[in-house]
Amino acid sequence: MTGPGGGHRQLDRQTAAALTARVQASSVLCLPVGSTEQHGPHLPLATDTLIADEFTRQLVAEHGEAFDLWQLPAVPYGIAPEHAWAPGTLSLTITEFTNLLHTLTAQYVRATKAHHLVLVNGHGGNRGVLTALVYELGHAHHISVCVLHPLALANLPAGDRPEIHAGLHETALMLHLAPDTVLLDQLADHPPQDADEIRRQVTDRGVTWPWTSGDPAIAAAGVIGNDPRTATPALGARLLDEAVAAAAPALEALTGRKSRCS
Repeated sequence: MTGPGGGHRQLDRQTAAALTARVQASSVLCLPVGSTEQHGPHLPLATDTLIADEFTRQLVAEHGEAFDLWQLPAVPYGIAPEHAWAPGTLSLTITEFTNLLHTLTAQYVRATKAHHLVLVNGHGGNRGVLTALVYELGHAHHISVCVLHPLALANLPAGDRPEIHAGLHETALMLHLAPDTVLLDQLADHPPQDADEIRRQVTDRGVTWPWTSGDPAIAAAGVIGNDPRTATPALGARLLDEAVAAAAPALEALTGRKSRCS
């Protein structure tokens, strides 16, 4: 991956005068949205937030000059009732979550000239609400807005089971991004999970169920997916690079500008 470090494009590192001079109507504000929740015995509660934040940093480093991207401080809270059985999980209600994002959007629109917003979603449990909320944010605040889902953008095959939570892909990303937070030695044997049951409860688009990562029919110690013990930093780096590259067409569609990196 090429591109300069994204620190000079972090909005909260600017002075008020610099922000006024540099952030224009055509600028794109990039807001990482994560969650604080259990991620098995081996990953930290902040996993989704760390992934969203670091993806945003890399996105700004790679495409910031071409699309005038600006990174915002991450939101570390989301909608996570499926993990509420576990210590450490914090879950907002739908109303609390949508009100928070409406408030933040309104404040950024007031405080800057920018008319474009990208929400970078690190938590699958936020997706359904964000799908509806993106319409409201655009209409209520008169901006163009979209949501990026980094792990879905990467679109790499994982294994026999769907990658839902704290499995191969998330563990690989964390080994690449924050290896000191990954405790692979805390993982016991990873018993096979029923792939068909995971698909029935979690990914089936015909029926929606209120599933939980505490259900042993689909999860092992809060993990739903392929064996995280097989994860490598190299796979994590590849996932991140693929996701950042795949985001360029969405940025082009949002802004109407072609990337000079493509």
